[in-house]
Amino acid sequence: MSANLLAIFYLISGILFILALRGLSSPETSRQGNLFGVIGMVIAIGVTILSIGNFSTGLLYLLIFLLIGGSLGAFIAFKIPMTAMPELVAGFHSLVGLAAVLVAISAFLNPEVFNLGVLGNIKIASLIEMSLGASIGAITFTGSIIAFLKLRGIMSGNPIIFIAQHYVNLFLGLSVAALIFYLCKTQLDSLFWLIIALSFLLGILLIIPIGGADMPVVISMLNSYSGWAAAGIGFTLENTALIITGALVGSSGAILSYIMCKGMNRSFFSVILGGFGGTDQKSSVKSKEQKPVKSGNADDAAFLMKNASSVIIVPGYGMAVAQAQHALKEMVDTLKKNDIKVSYAIHPVAGRMPGHMNVLLAEANVPYDEVFELEEINNDFAKADVAFVIGANDVTNPVAKTDPQSPIYGMPILDVEKCKSVLFVKRSLSPGYAGIDNDLFYKENTLMLFSDAKKMTEDISKALN
Repeated sequence: MSANLLAIFYLISGILFILALRGLSSPETSRQGNLFGVIGMVIAIGVTILSIGNFSTGLLYLLIFLLIGGSLGAFIAFKIPMTAMPELVAGFHSLVGLAAVLVAISAFLNPEVFNLGVLGNIKIASLIEMSLGASIGAITFTGSIIAFLKLRGIMSGNPIIFIAQHYVNLFLGLSVAALIFYLCKTQLDSLFWLIIALSFLLGILLIIPIGGADMPVVISMLNSYSGWAAAGIGFTLENTALIITGALVGSSGAILSYIMCKGMNRSFFSVILGGFGGTDQKSSVKSKEQKPVKSGNADDAAFLMKNASSVIIVPGYGMAVAQAQHALKEMVDTLKKNDIKVSYAIHPVAGRMPGHMNVLLAEANVPYDEVFELEEINNDFAKADVAFVIGANDVTNPVAKTDPQSPIYGMPILDVEKCKSVLFVKRSLSPGYAGIDNDLFYKENTLMLFSDAKKMTEDISKALN
């Protein structure tokens, strides 16, 4: 296949990736967006295979690893529950980062294969590209591993603060930049390996200080890093599709990180610099054993809902864990038959990941026009009769507005406490992912419904009929 034809097909796949991102910006067009992305990737992979030409050892290796990777990806996609999607994304980001590092190493050791010159006399522009790609890829790899461990619960979600962490991170970052500069001047092998080693370390130190409350932003930020790493390697390989795709992922991830930081009232630079400005202070909320709590059952919840004129549903991670979205839809349908107005309130980071709750509700065929973002519905809580909170913990915690020592202080929350009655479905009084007690549990107008979210919702539906 000629170089011009190859470039045209890569350009087509790049356009399809752009359309995919466009489609994924709205629930109504998300399926179409996914389809565009799949078609674009099939074209990119197919063209890459055809560009190799006649059967060779390289083509054989490509097909073998394509089969292995595709099989593993398909298996994971079928088996992974929605609740594990955040850590899955972190895991995939780590693979993208590692791939960038390995490609950069291959290009550095075999520059003549990639038309970059010869070892010891590589083009300066190519050295900069592969060094940046390797560095960002290494940071993405180790950073994503730490994020995965925190999201999976293997490592504590609490911020791990170490002495002079900001200065250490700054020193490592400047050191990597200086080493790239001297690598371009001297082309010493040892400098290239040192750049990668320091970048691996920097990735760990950047993510460890970030607490669970900010993990959604971290996932988005690492997504951006993986894109820039891919774009850098795309320049090295002179691969148009990789450059376009990497730039799209990098820029969209950065924009999403900024939007999420704004939605959580977090400093964008404080997060990307490894929790800069974070403290190790503990929340001043009293322990749950010292405060009374009111609990009820499905009949109590059904009674309150039957006598309500408006109900606002607040879905969260607990709903995702219990896979209660279909039971919730059935309960809401029953409420509507009784002429009760029902709407859904979604926090930007409900479920530890943007869009998590939207996907689950769409899966249960919840109408899009009933689902509202925080800014659109927050003022309606004061006028609603009942707020039905199904596992949304940190995003409903009033201490975000009242306790300056809380790790979520300043984060916009859903004002469910302003409702006449709050029904909170939860297995226990355990803290949320941020590791703090929820003051909403102990409000006078809150009734705790201790149960599995799906079972409790089904029981309420039966009691309503």
